[in-house]
Amino acid sequence: MTVTVMKTYFPKQVPKITNYRSYKNFSNENFRDKVIKSLSPSDNLNCILEKIGHVLDVNAPKKKRYIRANQAPFMNKALNRAIMDRSRLRNKFLKNKTFENKKNYNKQRNLCVSLFRKEKRAYFNKFNTESITNNKIFWKAIKPAFSEKGIKHTKITLIEGNEILSSDQKIAEGFNSFFSSVISDLNLHQNNDILLDTKEIEDPILKAINKFSKHPSILKINNLKKGCFSFEIVSIEAIESEIFNLNISKSCQDTDIPTKIIKENADMFGNILFHNFNGCLIDSTFPDIFKLADIVPIFKKGDRTLKENYRPISILSNLSKIYEKFLYNQISCFFENILSKYQCGFRKGISVQHCLLLMTERWKKNVDAGNAFGAMLTDLSKAFDCVVHDLLIAKLHAYGFDKSSLKLIHSYLTNRKQRVKINSSYSSWSRVLSGVPQGSILGPLFFNIYICDMFLHLDGIDIAAYADDNTPYINGACCEAVTNNLAKSVNIMNDWFNANYMKLNSDKCHLILSNKSDCTCVAKIGNDEILPSTNEKLLGVYIDNKLTFETHIKKMCSKARVKLNALSRISHYLDFHKKRLLMKAFIQSQFNYCPLLWMLHSRKQEHSINKIHERALRITYSDINSSFEDLLKKDKSVTIHQKNLQYLATEMYKVKNKISPQIMEDVFEIRELPSYNLRNPSEFIRRAKNSVKYGEKSLSFLAPIIWDLIPCSLKNLDSLDSFKRAIKSWTTDDCPCHLCRVYLDQVGYI
Repeated sequence: MTVTVMKTYFPKQVPKITNYRSYKNFSNENFRDKVIKSLSPSDNLNCILEKIGHVLDVNAPKKKRYIRANQAPFMNKALNRAIMDRSRLRNKFLKNKTFENKKNYNKQRNLCVSLFRKEKRAYFNKFNTESITNNKIFWKAIKPAFSEKGIKHTKITLIEGNEILSSDQKIAEGFNSFFSSVISDLNLHQNNDILLDTKEIEDPILKAINKFSKHPSILKINNLKKGCFSFEIVSIEAIESEIFNLNISKSCQDTDIPTKIIKENADMFGNILFHNFNGCLIDSTFPDIFKLADIVPIFKKGDRTLKENYRPISILSNLSKIYEKFLYNQISCFFENILSKYQCGFRKGISVQHCLLLMTERWKKNVDAGNAFGAMLTDLSKAFDCVVHDLLIAKLHAYGFDKSSLKLIHSYLTNRKQRVKINSSYSSWSRVLSGVPQGSILGPLFFNIYICDMFLHLDGIDIAAYADDNTPYINGACCEAVTNNLAKSVNIMNDWFNANYMKLNSDKCHLILSNKSDCTCVAKIGNDEILPSTNEKLLGVYIDNKLTFETHIKKMCSKARVKLNALSRISHYLDFHKKRLLMKAFIQSQFNYCPLLWMLHSRKQEHSINKIHERALRITYSDINSSFEDLLKKDKSVTIHQKNLQYLATEMYKVKNKISPQIMEDVFEIRELPSYNLRNPSEFIRRAKNSVKYGEKSLSFLAPIIWDLIPCSLKNLDSLDSFKRAIKSWTTDDCPCHLCRVYLDQVGYI
């Protein structure tokens, strides 16, 4: 037997080329004067932006900077020169190993070590830890403390057949070809039998409306009570306010006017955008210059050499985001009462935690009553790219949008172009024929509107829905009944997906059933049989069939330890204030994701979390002798579990005051108190319990008890911000949960 081995060669990383603007001789006053003089009343938006860009190029010219592929941020000319001298002296010593050469080399080597430490310390001391807002920025700041071995995946390399693509230009073209053909490769189901012939209609809006007039989604939407929608003119004050709200740290295109220039000249740009944006509303056209997107491939999971494992994120013009924001505000306000309360993704005030908490609490309630429970995790292929523009227009018309508004949205969706950017290299332009841009402001909203009618077709089916993740869940007397009903539900969903040009990956669906040791049931989806699993990841949370969340907590602890090791390695470069900020922001924050789901974990898991918290405090305070309790007092903080109790109280405050998502009222039910006074009135209904595991250890049972322990002076505060500030200092010794019970020797937990 012969084995063919493909030879691979990974070239050394070449220096990176970064483009930047030089503001060395820039004067904002001169810039404004030249822009104002260059503009005329007859200029259209393209001409205005072109003239402003020309003036900016003269006053703040674009330049290129070459840096090493693994360049650390604390490197400077002095350190670079010292390293070059060290390399020269080392080579000289290796060629001629005399005592003098060795002495000179050792002296220069020690100088480099000293300079390294000095520059690292200076870098971290001037580092603004309050500006760290996400993991990407954290690791970018912390990586200089690691060796080169700790820096991975700094460059994308793709494999196509027997060829390895390492050139940025080839990689960009490869991604562009893949992203452009991804929909045609899906072989989506065609619905010609429900489409009407519209060949004689020239108006694209009327064509879309008539083409899908008999579509099942349109027929369902037509049965709803809805109003009428049209876009409204925006004031210049609102536009200037939106300009001030622009985030200068957000990515923008290389050809864009820098965000900081726009904000510094908000009055000038506000006046320009005021006339042009309202002109767009009147003419029902979206500027073509804002339809150009630079695509950045973002790795998801799996093999990094496969294009399929990257998600296309659109980098749009920063000015187009202002246009989109005003359209978004008006559309989202209209749809607030139309979208299903179970539609959790991309909606203000609704999180993954709200979506999953309702499912897991219903799970516990039904299993506590002796029933079986199951959920089917579904997977859609390229859901955002599958949105059909004409069908979206037809749905918006059915919801009540007038023709002028539909024309503007159609203009926004059509004639869009994109190219892929890899470092400083770009692919050629390609047309976008379907989908909504990922990375835009309107894209997520349009996706929500597109799938909104799915909940009308799934009436009576419970579903945990967040963006394109749709998980139906069902309870029943036995596992067989649960799996059969889940299969029926998923098949109904699949019919809707097919009718709306989306594709369900049945081979990537996962079934999870409540813990039944003798359960051998399978669910049949199409021609595939789905076997039950004991543990699955859903929306970033590992859910097991016993709802212990043991795997999820282990993962959180593992991530926290990695970051804690990073903090430990640079702790001697940081002052106390910066160490404490990093500890709060990136060690404790690892336990901030969906805490209400897993907060009632085992004592063993509680011990693991507390050990990490304790070590973080020891590193921060450089204290190896004090107990965990003393460290908490020194830090004026509480344990992670106590913090979760405070977070639970905050959620209940929001439910009580009707500022929580509607689905939370299904978790924490408010009691309707009688008109006469009770001795100890409870504001929330405590559900009945039959067991400890699924009854007593459920938030539906525990939360009302904890709420009753909170002083009335806190519960009656007028604002959520006031309650959040006050609850941070609240602790209780009377919490009835198993983690708060005191252990007595030879007695046990009481």
